[in-house]
Amino acid sequence: MAHEEQISSAADPQPVPKADVTGSDGGHLDETKLEKFFIGSIDQGTTSTRFIIFDGVGHPVASHQVEFTQMYPESGWHEHNPRDIIESVHDCIENATKSFIQQGHEISDIKAIGITNQRETTVVWDTKTGEPLHNAIAWPDTRTKGMVRDLKERDGAEDLLQICGLPLSTYPSSVKLLWLLRNVESVQKAYDEGRLSFGTMDTWILWNLNGGLEKDVFVTDSTNASRTMFMNLHTVQYDDTLLDFFGLDTTKIRLPKIVPSSCPDSFGSMASGALKNIRITGCLGDQSAALVGQQGFSPGCAKNTYGTGCFLLYNVGDKPVISKHGLLATVAYQFGQKPIYALEGSIAVAGSGVKFLMNNMGFITQSDKISDLAASVEDNGGCVFVTAFSGLFAPYWIDDAKGTIFGITQHTERGHIARATLEATCFQTKAILDAMERDSGHKLAELAVDGGMSNSNLCMQTQADIIGIPVDRPAMRETTSLGAAIAAGFAVDIWKEFDELKEINQKDRMIFQSNMSKEESAKMFKKWGRAVEMCRGWLDSDESNGDF
Repeated sequence: MAHEEQISSAADPQPVPKADVTGSDGGHLDETKLEKFFIGSIDQGTTSTRFIIFDGVGHPVASHQVEFTQMYPESGWHEHNPRDIIESVHDCIENATKSFIQQGHEISDIKAIGITNQRETTVVWDTKTGEPLHNAIAWPDTRTKGMVRDLKERDGAEDLLQICGLPLSTYPSSVKLLWLLRNVESVQKAYDEGRLSFGTMDTWILWNLNGGLEKDVFVTDSTNASRTMFMNLHTVQYDDTLLDFFGLDTTKIRLPKIVPSSCPDSFGSMASGALKNIRITGCLGDQSAALVGQQGFSPGCAKNTYGTGCFLLYNVGDKPVISKHGLLATVAYQFGQKPIYALEGSIAVAGSGVKFLMNNMGFITQSDKISDLAASVEDNGGCVFVTAFSGLFAPYWIDDAKGTIFGITQHTERGHIARATLEATCFQTKAILDAMERDSGHKLAELAVDGGMSNSNLCMQTQADIIGIPVDRPAMRETTSLGAAIAAGFAVDIWKEFDELKEINQKDRMIFQSNMSKEESAKMFKKWGRAVEMCRGWLDSDESNGDF
């Protein structure tokens, strides 16, 4: 997941502690035994990488985090240097492990490593040399707008959603790869010569951690593969219809093998460094990892992660549900032969909106000051901020929208815009929950939350007010990292049943109850809906053309 700085405030409203439901004997967990087992978790996010070592009861005992360079070559473009990513992973592992040893632990106490990663971000490299052929194109990148419009006109476009669960948009990996093939000569040449390797960030990291060319561990898990538009959601295998639609010849491009998210053998082991020879046994896309970390193992469970973007996943069980209301169908996790599926609502801008106010506008000097600024005013002062920096994702899918602030007057202060920025994520979450209710036929009773923006009591209280149901926040918010650790731990039998996880990260959770009338909430949401409609159409066909 993307790691936002702590976004909280002394002026924030105070939530209600959740009752401790664990027994004095620790419930199902043998804590004395499990505290002696440790699992490492690589959490490679959009803006930073982190390595956390958890004990067997889910407590983080050592960690290290580094941020890496974000590249924006043109408006709407977002890239990462693939080598920077690998360097950040190694740096985090070495420093966290050093701290772990200084606490008196042994490296042999670490039984396995899990990986979680930013999804959709696309990496291509030379199969023969292992060298990246271009910067990674990050998931929020929108350079493919024009290409997506052309693809939507192609025969068969209307069938894709039923096969892969994703609508055509700038979001999935498929269109990023297509752009690279059409616009980067070195990528075109490698494809023509049959030496092009494609992967999402998990594949790139796993391939490198295993020693690259030497062992050539070239795999992806089903949660990440489900974000490419190349995988059939029903068979959990690459689909010829999908590959043909995007014009890919599998004799010219290498696609990683799709494997379950928790597996003792498929992901290999560390080839070098402090944790050399320790097995990698779990891999999940970041939002799936957060659902696992929140223990959303039953149909009807949902979580919302407020990171760089904001992502709401709703467990629908062992059969995929193809949305009719603008949501994505995806693999939630796969801990055996049969995957579990989810409906997903994806919001492109959440914590990155706070970063925008800090870095671009100079409103604050640290992300954690956003709540203080927002609390300096009583309300948004009539301002609505549609944070469509990458267009609008679910459930709207408006690719020609741009970030737009409505309702500015001479009365408007920075605090009003800060509050409107936080509210933008809350309003989009409300739209997604409404769509999920229509798709599933069930209204969510409670929303589990995590991620950087969830540290803000003001933001979480606003969220509860707008959606009208309780918001449940854990004390330990690194649920994405925890989810990867759980996947790895299951593969090496640290845990064998979901029931054994019931008490993990359950203490000191906080509940935010709605304090707003339904009428007032509906009034605010109606105004948001008007703003969404008015932010359309800012790009003409020439500006949004993805071919250069």
